[in-house]
Amino acid sequence: MEYLARLLISPAWRARDYFKLYLFAGSVFVALSELLKDFLDPTTGHLLIAMGGISAWRYAWWFSHFARGRVFCDSVFPRRRALADALWEKGWRPPAVVFMVTTYKERKEITEQVFESIVRQAGEIGVPAHVFVGTGDYQDESTIDQYMATVESRIPIQVTMIRQTQPGKRIAIGRNLRAMLRHGVSGDTPIVFMDGDSVLGKQCLKKCLPFFELYPKMHALTTNESAIVHGPTWIRRWIEMRFVQRHFGMLSNGLSDKVLTLTGRMSIFRASAILNLKFIRTVEADHLDHWLWSRFRFLSGDDKSTWYYLLSQGALMGYVPDAMVTTIEHIEKDAGNRLIQNYLRWSGNMLRNGQRAIALGPRRVGLFTWWCLVDQRISMWTTLIGPVTVIASALFVSIEFLFFYIAWIAMTRFIMSIAFYRSMGRVYMALPAMMYANQILNSVIKVYLLFRLPKQNWSNRNNQRVELGSGALWKMAAKKIMAGYITMVWVMLFVFVILVYLKLISPLRLDLLI
Repeated sequence: MEYLARLLISPAWRARDYFKLYLFAGSVFVALSELLKDFLDPTTGHLLIAMGGISAWRYAWWFSHFARGRVFCDSVFPRRRALADALWEKGWRPPAVVFMVTTYKERKEITEQVFESIVRQAGEIGVPAHVFVGTGDYQDESTIDQYMATVESRIPIQVTMIRQTQPGKRIAIGRNLRAMLRHGVSGDTPIVFMDGDSVLGKQCLKKCLPFFELYPKMHALTTNESAIVHGPTWIRRWIEMRFVQRHFGMLSNGLSDKVLTLTGRMSIFRASAILNLKFIRTVEADHLDHWLWSRFRFLSGDDKSTWYYLLSQGALMGYVPDAMVTTIEHIEKDAGNRLIQNYLRWSGNMLRNGQRAIALGPRRVGLFTWWCLVDQRISMWTTLIGPVTVIASALFVSIEFLFFYIAWIAMTRFIMSIAFYRSMGRVYMALPAMMYANQILNSVIKVYLLFRLPKQNWSNRNNQRVELGSGALWKMAAKKIMAGYITMVWVMLFVFVILVYLKLISPLRLDLLI
C-alpha cells in the first residue's frame, strides 16, 4: 500500500488537487451506482457484459504496459543507471561526438537555444564535437554563423552546413550522413540526430552515451521528452498529455530494448550501424508497394524509417527515461487544424511502417514488441466498439445507455489519469475527457488512412504534400473511389458484427433464401 501511494501520489500536489480528485471520483461513483440499478436485469444485462468484455481486455493490456513500465523504471533501469554512472566516473568517454541537425526556416531565438544546448553538452562531456547541419534557407545559416562566432568553448566544436538543393527533411538527413562519410566518421562514434527545435536537457548526453559502451548490441536509443508550446492553453495540455502517454509506452517497451520509434526530435545512433549506403538510401527514398496505390515514397516519418532499418537488423534500441529533450513549438493560429494534421502524419507513419515491421515476425522483432505492433492495428477498431455499442444501445433499447457510458468513460479514464497526474505534477480535471477524445480521434483517422496510405502532408515543412495516386486524372479518381468504397464496406461490416454480437439485430437465416 505504501508503494502504491508513493507511485500514484505526487508531492507536488496541493490541497485543492486532492479535493478535485475526491469530488470527481465521488460524483462518478454515485452516478454509476444509480445507473447500474436500471441495467441489472435479463433484458439488458447481456449488453453490459458485451461492453465489459472488450473493456476488460483493453484495460488489461493497458495495465500490462503500466506494470512493465514500473518494473523497468523501478528495478531494471536503476541497475543500468548505476553501471553507466560508474563507467563515466572511471573516466570513459567516446573519442568524439557528432550532431546531425536539420532545420528549416526556424525562429532565430529557437535556433540559438538549440545550439546553446549543443555547446553546453559538448562542454559537459569534454570531447571534440562536430555538428553537421542540414539547412534549406540562408537565414538559418546566418543565425548559426552569428551565434557560433560569439561562443567561447574549451572544447573544439566544428560546424559543417549542408545546403539542400531538393526539398524534404529526408534529403537533408541523407546529405548530412553522406558528409559524415566523407569526413571519416566511423566506428562507435555516437551520432546525435536532432530536430532544429529540440533543446537538449541538462547532462542529457552524459546520461545516454555510456550505454553504447555497456551494451555493444544497442545501436540506438531515445530519451524522455517535454514541450514548451506557445499557443492556446488547450493544445498545450493536449501535447503534454501526448508526451506523458509516450513516456509510459516507452517505459514498457524499454523493458524489451525494442522501442516502437526512434524519435526524430532526438535519438542517438552508433555510427557503424547507420553510416552505410543502404541505411542512407532507406532514409532518403523509403517507400512502400501497395496493391491499390502501387509504389509510393514516404514524405515524413524518417524516424520510423531509421527504426525499421535497425529493427530488421535485429539491433537493440533503448530508452533512457531520466534524460530529457525539450521541443519548442509555436502554434499561433488554427490550432485545431494543426492538431488534425499532426494526427494524420503520426497515424499515417504508424500504418505505413507497422505492417512491414509485423512481417519481420516475432523472432526478429521480439514477441512483446511484435504483438504491440499487431495491437496498434487491432486497437484502432476495438477503440470504436464502445461508441458504436452505446449509440446502438441508445437507439434500439434506451437512451440511458448513453448516460451510463459517459459515467463509465469518466471512471475508467479517471483511474488511468491518476498515474499521469503524478508525471504531470498537477491535476487537470479535463484530462480524462482529453484521453478519450485522443483515442477516438486517433482511431477514426487510422481507419480513414488505412486505405489511403499515400496521403501525406507536412505543414511545417513548407506544406509538403504527396497526393493520392499517380498518372492520369481518371486513374487517380478511380483509386480514390475504390478507397472510399472499401472503407465504407469495412465500416459497415464492423457495425453489423457489433449489432449481431449485441443481439440487437439477427443475421439473415439461410432457410429464408431457399
